Parts: sequence; structure tokens; C-alpha cells
Amino acid sequence: MGKTTAEKIFAAHRRDNPSGENVVLDLDVVMCHEITTPIAINDLVERGLDRVFDPTKIKVVIDHVTPSKDSKTATQAKILREWAHRQNIKDFFDVGANGVCHALFPEKGFIRPGNTVIMGDSHTCTHGAFGAFAAGVGTTDLEVGILKGVCSFRLPATMKVNINGTLPDGVYAKDVILKIIKDLTVNGATDKVMEFVGPVVDEMTMESRMTLCNMAIEAGATCGICMPDRVTAEYLWPFISGAYSTVDEAVADFSKWHSDADADYDSEITFDVAELVPQVTYGFKPDEVKDVPDMEGTPVNQVYIGSCTNGRIEDLREAAKILQGRTLAPGVRGILAPATPLVYSTALAEGIIQIFMAAGFCVTNPTCGACLGMSNGVLAAGEVCASTTNRNFNGRMGKGGMVHLMSPLSAAAAAVKGCITDPRNI
Repeated sequence: MGKTTAEKIFAAHRRDNPSGENVVLDLDVVMCHEITTPIAINDLVERGLDRVFDPTKIKVVIDHVTPSKDSKTATQAKILREWAHRQNIKDFFDVGANGVCHALFPEKGFIRPGNTVIMGDSHTCTHGAFGAFAAGVGTTDLEVGILKGVCSFRLPATMKVNINGTLPDGVYAKDVILKIIKDLTVNGATDKVMEFVGPVVDEMTMESRMTLCNMAIEAGATCGICMPDRVTAEYLWPFISGAYSTVDEAVADFSKWHSDADADYDSEITFDVAELVPQVTYGFKPDEVKDVPDMEGTPVNQVYIGSCTNGRIEDLREAAKILQGRTLAPGVRGILAPATPLVYSTALAEGIIQIFMAAGFCVTNPTCGACLGMSNGVLAAGEVCASTTNRNFNGRMGKGGMVHLMSPLSAAAAAVKGCITDPRNI
């Protein structure tokens, strides 16, 4: 019997089998940010275990509240900053060099096909877009990962998600994953790996694949995975050119991580996107999703474009197509947070930042702050936000606020119309 990608990665990284279900894996990358890691650092210090298993495999960023907004967040940043210096961690990204972790770390070439990756952040599943096994973990597992370079997981069951057809104009990777979550529900892939395959995925950029995998957790999945291919190799080429003589050689090597034709899947589902229209959430769960035309005219107070889901240059370019020559509707405020300094500088060079500013948007530094209601775009009670983020939980962006998740194209359309609007009509 063949193996799935996740099973191959588990087999290649298995350190121990403490029980029939549980496997201890060696880790290739342990990622850290200032919200969850300081707790682990302080506990290790208190236990007399202030050390790391391999400083070259630990990647650190201050990204959730940056620059710090108060003494508490400044203390969190200080703990992380001093720890990174103390442990000689070179890949530490402080204010000015920092960006949203799940955009910055792939951009730096830290994630490779076949890797095992953990972080104290639920959207770590984003990195499965590279053909890696990447999962968010709790404080205890993060501590063990930092100290020993291992993490325990249950043997993965894989759900195969076939995405067929051709994406219509105005329909985006975000619309695809919202539709999938709607059909699966927030519990539909619990404790499973979602393996995204099919012609639509094959044609997607790495940015779009990361959008798919980023929201796998919203269906309950441990990780989302895409098969590493030429798109992956070309994205990573600046970082892997020393290991391979040609891109073709890299593509051939990456294929060893592909699921076998006779692999055994826990389940298999198929989506045809040929008739898909833009999607939007309407309630307080990511599976409460409707077609945008069914929500047409719903007023918004704020439009937010950014996050680890949709703050990359591809996303900004799409939104700029709508915003070019237009301005925010009266009474609507717009906030743009490019996900990394490179995204920001690229958008600046391409004139995209000027398009956003001319439209009336506030352009902020790279940060996660607004997404979880901590800074740079918090809602007041009763306010409504059209957002390219990944969670619409009650109070997520501010107590009493409502968040409607949508693509960058749909968010830009809402910005200029002042209400949820089908971007295909603009």
C-alpha cells in the first residue's frame, strides 16, 4: 500500500513510537512569535532549561503587536528579543525587519518540501503549501520543540480534496477555501491533514496555495498540504539553487514527497469551481458562508486588507485593480497592512501603495494586530468590517464587532461601495 505525503514525512522524521497512535517526530523548523513563546521561555528558564536544541532551526519574529502598544506587549517583545540574543538565534526579525510570521518565513525560504514545522500559532498549517507537515501546537509542545527538537503527533489521517474546473473571473483562492469550509463545516476535517490536489491547485501560485492551507485549520484540520512541484521550486529557487543544478532537478527531487497513486485516504471529496462565485462569511463561524450576491448591500464601517491569509503582493495587486481611480465610500475607513517589508517595498515600487493611499486607505506597517483585535484596526461594538483575514469569531477584531471574511477583490469592492458588493460588477 502506498503512502500519502503526510505519511511519507512522518516515516522520514520518526524518532520514536511511544504508543500505537503516537509518533515522536524530529523537527526541521520551530517558529516563534511574541504572543505564545514568552510563556514557554519563562517556564524553561524557571526549570533551569534555558537552552535550545539548534539555534539554526529556530525562527523568531515579533509580529502580533508591533511596534508594542503598551507595557505588557513591550515586555513580551523584550522577553523574546533577549532570548533570541541569549540563544544566538540569527533568524530573529525585530521591529523594522519583521512581518507576519506565516508570510515572512516562507518568503525567507525557511520552509522546504518534506519539512516538519511547528509553532505556537494555529495558522502554522499555512506552510503545508510547500509540501511540508506544519502544525500549530500548545505551550508544552512548543517548549519541548525548542529544547529537544521533537514533537509528538498522532499518526495522520488524510482527507484528499480534489479541486476541479477553472476559476471564473473575480473568484479567488480565498473564495475556494471559504466554499470548502462551508461544505465541510468547522469540524469536517478535525485531526486530519487536508491534501489539496487537482488542476485548480496545479495552476495556483504559491501565494494562493498558502491561502488554501492557511484556512485548513478553520475546518478543524491539523495541516493543509499541496504537492511540491515546479511552482514550488521556482518560488524557492533563490534559496535552493546551491543544492540543485537546475529547477528540473529540484522538481524531480520534490516528487518523492508526492502521495502515491495507491495511497489510502481517510476520505475523499471533490469540488468543481467552474460555477463558483465570490464567497463571504455572515455569522461568527468560518463555515457560515454565503455567495456575495446574497449579502449584497450589507453596510460596512471598515475594510481591512492584510494578514497571513491575504496580505501578500498578489493580494494587494488584486485589490488595487478595484481601487485604481476610486475612493473609499463616505463613512468607510480602509486599512492596509502589507504582510512583510518586501511586500510593502514591492507594492511601493509598483505604485500600489499610492493607489491605496489615493483611495483613502491608512497604510500601516506589517503586523497581525488587527486580525485578532489587538492593535491597528480594532472595531468598536456594533461596527462591521469587511476583512481578508481568516477568523470571524465573535469579538475577534474587537468586542461587539462583526467580521465578514472575503477575498481582497471583494474587500476592495466593499471599500468603494460602502457595503458588501460583488466585485465582478465593478
